[in-house]
Amino acid sequence: MAHARSVSTETLGILSQPGLPFAAKLAVTFAVCVTKWSIRHRTRRALVQLEPWQLSDVGLTSEQASTEASRAFWQA
Repeated sequence: MAHARSVSTETLGILSQPGLPFAAKLAVTFAVCVTKWSIRHRTRRALVQLEPWQLSDVGLTSEQASTEASRAFWQA
């Protein structure tokens, strides 16, 4: 889930623009946060549906997949 933790360079570019109103920065930050949460939620929901052979293809055990899937969407 490393991709969910990183902020894109495009987003950093938007946030670092001089003179950008605080409300705009807040809106972009909020949108990034909600997007990360959505990705985590969908990924964890899909993880539960994988077959054992699919889990082994991505290097996870059933126990690891269950542990990850049981985490809340706001937990990185």
